[in-house]
Amino acid sequence: MNITAPFGKTLDLIGNTPLVRLAGPSEEAGCDIYGKCEFANPGSSVKDRAALGIIRDAEARGELRPGGTIVEGTAGNTGIGIALVANALGYRTIIVMPDNQSSEKMDTLRALGAQLVLVPPTKFADPNHFVHTSRRLAEETEGAVWANQFDNTANRKVHIDGTAAELWEQMAGRIDGFTCAAGTGGTIAGVGMGLKERDENVQIALTDPHGAALYSYFADGELKSEGSSVAEGIGQGRITANLDGAPIDTQFRISDEVGLGWVARLLREEGLCLGLSSGINVAGAVELGKKLVAEGRENPQVATILCDTGFRYLSTLYNADWLASKDLPVFDWFEQD
Repeated sequence: MNITAPFGKTLDLIGNTPLVRLAGPSEEAGCDIYGKCEFANPGSSVKDRAALGIIRDAEARGELRPGGTIVEGTAGNTGIGIALVANALGYRTIIVMPDNQSSEKMDTLRALGAQLVLVPPTKFADPNHFVHTSRRLAEETEGAVWANQFDNTANRKVHIDGTAAELWEQMAGRIDGFTCAAGTGGTIAGVGMGLKERDENVQIALTDPHGAALYSYFADGELKSEGSSVAEGIGQGRITANLDGAPIDTQFRISDEVGLGWVARLLREEGLCLGLSSGINVAGAVELGKKLVAEGRENPQVATILCDTGFRYLSTLYNADWLASKDLPVFDWFEQD
C-alpha cells in the first residue's frame, strides 16, 4: 500500500490549532464556551505565533540576516517559541528571563540551545528589568535584533491575520464574545481587532489577574493594580504598543483561586492539563457568557485561549508544597498520596 504524506515545512505547524467545546464552563455559563488549543503548537503555547510573526517581519524588513541572533526578554513561552523558530531558520537565540519563572521553562530553553540570561524580577521602570536588559544585549551583540514582543506590533498582526481568522472559520462566523488575559497585549488586541472587522457586535472582554493594572484602566481610565498573582506570562501595568487601540468592550478581574479552580476542573473532568493563565481565561469566558445571557443574547458562543500546557508548571502549580507555600488551594488529589 502506498501512503502519500502531505508536504510542508515544520513552521507550518504553528497555528491552525483545534477548537474544543468546554463542557464544565459551558454548563456553568449557560451557553457554549470554546477554548482555542494553543498548547497544540510546536512550542506548546500561543507564543509560537508571535515568535514566528516577529521573526518573519524582521526578515522582511532586512533587519535580520542569515546567521543572525534574536534577543528577547520574556517570561518563558515567547522565548521557547523564538528558539524553535530560530533553530528552523538558522539563527541564534539569547533569552533574558526573570529568575522567578518555572524551572521547566528554564530547562526547556537550555535544551533548545538558547543562551539563557536570568535576572531578578523588578518593576518595568527599573533599568534592570528583563525587557530593558534584553534591549541592551541586542544593542551590544553583533548581528542581533531585539524581538521587543511588548511593543512590536508584528505580534498582534499575527493574531489579526491568523488567530481571529481561524476562530471565525471554526465557529462558522458566529462568535458573540471573546476574552483572554493580556501579557504583551498582542493576543487580546489582535484577535479583538480581527473579529471586530468581521462583526462589530462581537464583545471583546479583557480578563485580568490580580496584580495587573489593565482592569482598572479599562474600567476607570486609571492604571492601578490591586493584589497579586502567581500566574506567569500575563498581567500588565502599562499600555504597550500592542494594546494601544485594543477594542475592549468590558473587563473582568479573576483571582488565582478561581483560576486554579478551573485548572483543577478542566484536568479532572475534561482531561486538559493547562497552566494558570488558561484557568484565568476560562473563568473570564464563563463571566462573559453569563453577561451575554443576561443581556438576552440567544445561546451565545464565547471563545477564549488555552495558552499553554500544564506540564510546564510541574514544579509550581502541580506541586502541593509549592501551592501551600503560596497560600493557594492544593488540588484534592494530592491528598491521596
